[in-house]
Amino acid sequence: MSHHGGLAEVLRRHGPRYLATHNLSAAKAKVWRAILGCRTAALGGHIETCDACGTTRHRYHSCRNRHCPQCQTRAKEAWLVQRRRELLPVPYFHLVFTLPHDLNGLIGMAPRVIYETLFGAVSATLTEFAANPRWLGGTPAFSLVLHTWKQDLGRHVHVHALVAGGALTASGEWVAAKRGFLFPVKALSRVFRGKFVAALKTEREHGKLATATVLDAGAWQALLARLHDHEWVVYAKQPLGGPAQVLEYLGRYTHRVAISNERIVGIDDHEVRFRVRASAQEHTKRTLALPAQTFIERFLLHVLPKGFKRIRHYGLLGPAGKAAKLAQARAALSVPAPDPVVVESVAAFMGRIDRIEWTRCPHCGSGAYVPTAAIAPTCLRAPASRGPP
Repeated sequence: MSHHGGLAEVLRRHGPRYLATHNLSAAKAKVWRAILGCRTAALGGHIETCDACGTTRHRYHSCRNRHCPQCQTRAKEAWLVQRRRELLPVPYFHLVFTLPHDLNGLIGMAPRVIYETLFGAVSATLTEFAANPRWLGGTPAFSLVLHTWKQDLGRHVHVHALVAGGALTASGEWVAAKRGFLFPVKALSRVFRGKFVAALKTEREHGKLATATVLDAGAWQALLARLHDHEWVVYAKQPLGGPAQVLEYLGRYTHRVAISNERIVGIDDHEVRFRVRASAQEHTKRTLALPAQTFIERFLLHVLPKGFKRIRHYGLLGPAGKAAKLAQARAALSVPAPDPVVVESVAAFMGRIDRIEWTRCPHCGSGAYVPTAAIAPTCLRAPASRGPP
């Protein structure tokens, strides 16, 4: 069993056989190329030489693709620095909105439409509950993150919502959520289902599903009946403490990819072995083995449509007039704006420490690596895509 290389190694060893019988969309072909090329000669880089002892090393460029397990940590750190400025000193709530698996077939045919419909239904539901005087009676502040997978890489489409515990009223006051409680989940799930199904019907009649769908009238009616038959799941996790805890928690969800390299424990000629949680409640892990071709097939389920934003902000955090709205909320809470110098210096400090660690020469211990020559990218043969010509 090989224990090296993670996802890229799976694609290198088992990809050719997969590509022999599957066409990739343009989006999937691009992700495939990026993961294979990441930190290899394919992307080029530079040669670095120690300024004390003269030892050299090759450093190759990262692909920076959002589906690449190697590239997400850096992106996450930069993103969290941005968020640090926007946190309010209130408890935060974590809710999860899940689509029933009855929709999986339709998601496979028209992922962009379903994901957009999901964001629309969740954001409208949370905005409506916050606006209701019975609960808060104001404008909320929340962020949504789309995940499309289960631990075993099967399709499981859900949105994580991180919601500030309160809302800003029209008169500029902050209404706090009741201690330990935001909105009733049973009512949330019914409203969420209603909004989603209504939007889905509109898409079927006038929108993108009118052409993209292969569901005939009978199959469509059967799907609607199934969607109405069972309760939809909205899950509320425990409220979170202070801003630092919220950020740490948020970072766990925002830049997660379908499979991290650490979870892949073995690759052989036939299968891939990887760690999964034994159950949602437990923290124990077990190892799952999948045929390599199935593993690749499942990984590709989670490649997002081109340009699709999987992290979105709403209410006081929505892009329109965010600075003014947050300033109002801070005034209502009597807290100063975060000092930009402090926020920036944390980021700069992290960057500097990183850089010192990274450039120090392990051979002589006193020198630092400096770039001395460029390495040109080599051409990586791309898997064929069947996107538009």
